[in-house]
Amino acid sequence: MKPAIYLQAMGATSALGADATSMRARLFAGGDPGGFIDGLTDCLTVTEAYSPGRPLSLGCVPPTTVLPDLTQLPAIFHSRNNALAAAALEQIRPQIDDAIQRFGAARVAVVVGTSTSGVREGEAAAQQWVTRTSFPERFDFALQELGNTAEFVAHYLGVTGPAYVVSTACSSGAKALAAGARLLQAGWVDAVVAGGVDALCQFTVSGFSALELVSATRCNPLSVHRKGINLGEGSAFFLMRRGSGPSIGPVRLAGWGESQDAHHMSAPDPQGVGAMAAMQQGLERAGIAAAQVDYINLHGTATLHNDAMETLAIHRLFGSETMVSSTKPLTGHTLAAAGALEAAVAWHVLHDNDTGRLPAHWWDGAVDPALSAVHPVAPGESLGRPVRHVLSNSFAFGGSNAALVLAS
Repeated sequence: MKPAIYLQAMGATSALGADATSMRARLFAGGDPGGFIDGLTDCLTVTEAYSPGRPLSLGCVPPTTVLPDLTQLPAIFHSRNNALAAAALEQIRPQIDDAIQRFGAARVAVVVGTSTSGVREGEAAAQQWVTRTSFPERFDFALQELGNTAEFVAHYLGVTGPAYVVSTACSSGAKALAAGARLLQAGWVDAVVAGGVDALCQFTVSGFSALELVSATRCNPLSVHRKGINLGEGSAFFLMRRGSGPSIGPVRLAGWGESQDAHHMSAPDPQGVGAMAAMQQGLERAGIAAAQVDYINLHGTATLHNDAMETLAIHRLFGSETMVSSTKPLTGHTLAAAGALEAAVAWHVLHDNDTGRLPAHWWDGAVDPALSAVHPVAPGESLGRPVRHVLSNSFAFGGSNAALVLAS
């Protein structure tokens, strides 16, 4: 029998809060906690940096957040993406340091989901070249390599075990946790620092805009009025350990499922076959039935195709009574970080939550009759008992699907 995998500690930074504590407070707020900065109203300077001349609602980390200063590190690590990663890592630094001392640096691995790496800094360097025919002092092209983030995390923490990046677009963060669990179950390492991070940049905003997937106002998942996603930034990291008892950590990664349907480069399979396969794998690995899942955190992007596919897949597997919500109206879609950030949401739902409070599904309430019936969590709705199992979905371009099952 394979050992259980525990998520011993968690740190997160996003539009919902600069740290895990503030994230939790806003996640369970009685009223609409807002979440991200609305470029249409009070933060034109922020949105102008990423979508010049086109105000957008973006999930920006609060501008008052002081990110760790990386200037004393080698220039190859000087990126906002790495600073966002460091902000989450610092929240669990004592537990990581304890694992290093206990097991040795070579027995601690790093697995990171990311897609932007240092693209933001590459954009600034390219713009300076256009205007001055020179690159910024100390700019290093290697900042833009996807592996840069894992290399940074390993260097920052002082670990020497396996360190690599998973970059499968919006399923990356969830797949990083699954990869970390496999490393632990194989016995290759004794602890894993796993999670996801992505920073906002013009490249991703322009790319998703070109696909006509971006909403100018706050996203509206499941609504008949939904118009697309809000892009966001953030990071979430976990210290993962294997063990035989809950004393190692308060939350287990009980199961995970991964599939690849390759239906289309950017559109999901409308029948949700790959999504269903990932969820079924997760349930089977966790050893539970669909009826035992108390809450589902939707991928919930508010695009026409994703919401239609996901509600169909969930309705077929779970029926219409399991409570669901998308937390992307609170954080924006953080791309490669989304799966890890939403695992952090699941962590809060499962940990120290005797009344079973659930994240509300913030939308206009205008049901789309074309969607399969599901049960969106209403503000203030709860189970009335501790939550036992949470399913979190992440679906990416190219049909890369991942589902995590977390348990108390």
